[in-house]
Amino acid sequence: MSSRPKFGVVVFPGSNCDHDTYYTLKKILNYNVVFLWHKQTDINDCDVIILPGGFSYGDYLRTGSIAKFSPIMNEVVNFAHNGGYVFGICNGFQILLEAGLLPGVMIKNQSLNFVCKDVYLSIENKATAFTNGINGNNPLKIPIAHGEGNYFADEETLKSLQNNQQIVFRYCSDEGIIAKEFNPNGSVFNIAGITNKNKNVFGMMPHPERSSDPVLKKTDGSLVFKSLANYILN
Repeated sequence: MSSRPKFGVVVFPGSNCDHDTYYTLKKILNYNVVFLWHKQTDINDCDVIILPGGFSYGDYLRTGSIAKFSPIMNEVVNFAHNGGYVFGICNGFQILLEAGLLPGVMIKNQSLNFVCKDVYLSIENKATAFTNGINGNNPLKIPIAHGEGNYFADEETLKSLQNNQQIVFRYCSDEGIIAKEFNPNGSVFNIAGITNKNKNVFGMMPHPERSSDPVLKKTDGSLVFKSLANYILN
């Protein structure tokens, strides 16, 4: 492996955060990154696969339900099952759920409205590849932009997520208080991000790529990318 991990950003028809993610990784964080077209059948020796936000296939059915049938997803699933790191952001998280790489489902926001604003995230597990480099106990401030970000899982699945420490982020106040009033979409248990049991597949609804540029005076999102890159190199 080189001194810089290689990221692959999958591009689906309707993706609209693919270039944002590429820019963050390439221009701001100086990582090696390539685009992966959804019809490809290889992942170009990437160390990390990112499924970006957007509206893959126009969200004409359930969010992410068509994208899971794209040719590259067979390779993404195999990559994940072999221990490769896969990171889904917003619509990418929805695709991971539809593909069965993460448990649970995503339904419409409780308000039935599209929500676009900054939210605060409590870090529930700092031992993952995606959070190990985040110091301190302050919540992260990262924006959301979705209409179907209401994460749902049955009681058995939710209990399993808790027992296996798969819950990574939960919506909270700026002081870290987790309560219903700080939940922007009705997500069960205020869940904003989870991993699989092996901790190599991660999905989150907030957009870290939109909170990574010092020019915007928002950099909390970059901590997620940096954690993953450093974890892989070490």
